[in-house]
Amino acid sequence: MENVKWWQNAVVYQVYPKSFQDSNHDGIGDLQGIIQRLDYIKQLGVDVIWLNPIYKTMDVDGGYDISDYQAINPNFGTMADFDELVQQAHQRDLKIVMDLVVNHTSDQHDWFKKSRATKTDNAFRDYYIWRDPVNGHEPNNWGSMFSGPAWQYDPQTKQYYLHLFAKEQPDLNWDNPHVRHSVFDMMNWWAAKGIDGFRMDVISMISKPKGLPNAPQTKGALYGDASAVVVNGPHVHDYLREMNQQVLSKYDWMTVGETAGVTVSEAQKYANLNHSELNMVFQFEHMGLDGNPNPALGKWNDQPVALKDLRANLSKWQSTLHGKAWNSLYWNNHDQPRCVSRFGNDRPEYRVYAAKMLAALLHFMQGTPYIYQGEELGMTNTVFHSLDDFRDLESINAYHELVDQAKLVDGPTMLRYLNARSRDNARTPMQWNDQKNAGFSDHEPWLAVNPNYPEINAAQEVADPQSIFNFYRRLIQLRHDLPIITLGDYQLVAGNETDTAIFAYQRHYQNQNLQIIANFTAETVSRHYELPTNKQLLIQNYADDMGDTIRPYEVKVYQYES
Repeated sequence: MENVKWWQNAVVYQVYPKSFQDSNHDGIGDLQGIIQRLDYIKQLGVDVIWLNPIYKTMDVDGGYDISDYQAINPNFGTMADFDELVQQAHQRDLKIVMDLVVNHTSDQHDWFKKSRATKTDNAFRDYYIWRDPVNGHEPNNWGSMFSGPAWQYDPQTKQYYLHLFAKEQPDLNWDNPHVRHSVFDMMNWWAAKGIDGFRMDVISMISKPKGLPNAPQTKGALYGDASAVVVNGPHVHDYLREMNQQVLSKYDWMTVGETAGVTVSEAQKYANLNHSELNMVFQFEHMGLDGNPNPALGKWNDQPVALKDLRANLSKWQSTLHGKAWNSLYWNNHDQPRCVSRFGNDRPEYRVYAAKMLAALLHFMQGTPYIYQGEELGMTNTVFHSLDDFRDLESINAYHELVDQAKLVDGPTMLRYLNARSRDNARTPMQWNDQKNAGFSDHEPWLAVNPNYPEINAAQEVADPQSIFNFYRRLIQLRHDLPIITLGDYQLVAGNETDTAIFAYQRHYQNQNLQIIANFTAETVSRHYELPTNKQLLIQNYADDMGDTIRPYEVKVYQYES
């Protein structure tokens, strides 16, 4: 395709290494396990593997607390294993994208150890954000994203340091040019290892506002909402342009920014088509539509999103970024519950239809699609019977803050919310087959396997031509074959804006047209769409086409010329 960057026509497969494949019998996934499964990933048809962090870590937050950016987590293997993974992937024409976590480090990183050693005459003190107490308490009202205050007192130097996440994850001070250059040197070091790009964790938070003012505080909340003042900070675009000049522009890479709080106008800066910052963004608006009506409870809820809200949001991003910036397409990742349970229906009679419907709806949009491990199998949320079943720091902390401290919700209700929204739903081990522990490990896994693995597993689906896995293969092949999917414009079908059951949109490119019709409900409905007689049914999730009759979770895509 003319003037199309390789990453615009690519499909990405996200691997959460800890839960993908255990090769050394310790209940934890590892790099050799990923190597063992490269042929499976290749069979799916994707182009890129994005690895969640594999660096040395204290593992307070699933590897996002990095203690050494240039060393491998011993639980996952060695640098030699990583080199082999890159080599084996490249032999299969699979690219490797790393996770870059540079808003914060671990408090066990050498930089932070040096930073906290002494308050004066210390070049590393300014690598982090230290402040004096104010009236004997924290410097401002900011709350951590993982509950509690965003400040930790250090008795040795009698100051607080900022941590927007866990207290073991101190924020780097990006206003310090030495920090930026240390990060850029590290990125260039990984480039020399042969990687193919970076996904950048919470990159929209790296520039903090001058003076660190108090954040808005909801009635009943214990702390201010720091995200309201730190996302899209005053110098974030300056720092990313500098990163681009010092690192990214040197390589034919794929770069994606996890940009919490990004708006469509900000996205046009982060992911502009002149490539002065990043290739694309992860935006989260569609992931925040089903939050709790009580803002003090944030995302913790168990009610589904309204179709009208989801459709309006996805359509806004499609229409507004077209020709101006590039978007990522995703339903799932390591931080989100399973999409068929959240946006579809995971009951046995509907799960396969709903998983295929969600897949087709997303994969015919413009942007780079991401498939999170197990999504291609229709893996579902699991069942957590008590707080002891969870491993996710965010979930455990939220329970204690909202139930025990603030008393905003009772325990059984919060457990229901955690079952619906906890990040651990995405992190249960990959379901490879119907053998012990789903073929993930012959040792007790670090997080319990979803008990439905005898019915939902890769071995079964790869062999079944009608499976969700093979439906994804077809979607990926169509994206590679049809320029309209990458290049076409987007519009809702006239009158679809208020439909409570059907999401229907069109794509147009030159004389080619696509119409996507997706039923988001368990009801059979009747809809008539004017389509030309030369239309062809490109893909569908039922065995036949009943025309105006649209069955539960049915999706069909028509192709025609104009």
